[in-house]
Amino acid sequence: MALIAIAQNRRMSDYMESVRRAGGEPIEVAAGGEAPEHLLARVDGIMLTGGGDVDPSLYGEAPHATFQAAEADRDQFEIALARAAIAADIPFLAICRGMQLVNVAMGGTLIQDIPSQVPGALGHSVPEPRSHVAHEVWVAKGSRLSTLLADHMEDGETCHVNSRHHQSVATAAPGFDVTATSPDGVIEAMEIPGAAFCIGVQWHPENFWRTGEFRSLFEGFVQAANARKR
Repeated sequence: MALIAIAQNRRMSDYMESVRRAGGEPIEVAAGGEAPEHLLARVDGIMLTGGGDVDPSLYGEAPHATFQAAEADRDQFEIALARAAIAADIPFLAICRGMQLVNVAMGGTLIQDIPSQVPGALGHSVPEPRSHVAHEVWVAKGSRLSTLLADHMEDGETCHVNSRHHQSVATAAPGFDVTATSPDGVIEAMEIPGAAFCIGVQWHPENFWRTGEFRSLFEGFVQAANARKR
């Protein structure tokens, strides 16, 4: 069974259960624990999770008035983890803040506040219920994400997602393809083509583990981790 390291945040249960339902064995990891290089030597996959904002100084900007910092030392730990995992081609799934974090780690930038910086933006912060559908996303045909979500999409390119974020990817990091957007142009997913598995999504698929809409995404991730384990 693939061992999946999940970056700790304040709401772990849905991430853990999504990995279990997909056939993986989840463990929580956080800053102040194992060094990234030691951790990567014993796990088969890495998941970065939601949470507070990535420090904008890491991509050369001053903080917006809405900036809400993540837990202490979390940015530095997760950046080191992301860079090392991608360099070693360890299966990697990044969710919400996780996608933003890996984008910054690999040289991309962020929109700091969608409501004030994206004209005509949709509602991207719909907090409760956690599995409430907020808007649709358009998924790029031929992408790995498209293949994984094929049974969940309408017309082969549209799916409906929940949404709890005020930041998003602005410029995608080198090596990443943008693979989904919302109708207002906000980037909703990205991936590294040809990687063992390296996908980021802006919504929260883990909240749907009870109904299974995005189980195939987690199953694809765990399958890639199992292949690495073998």
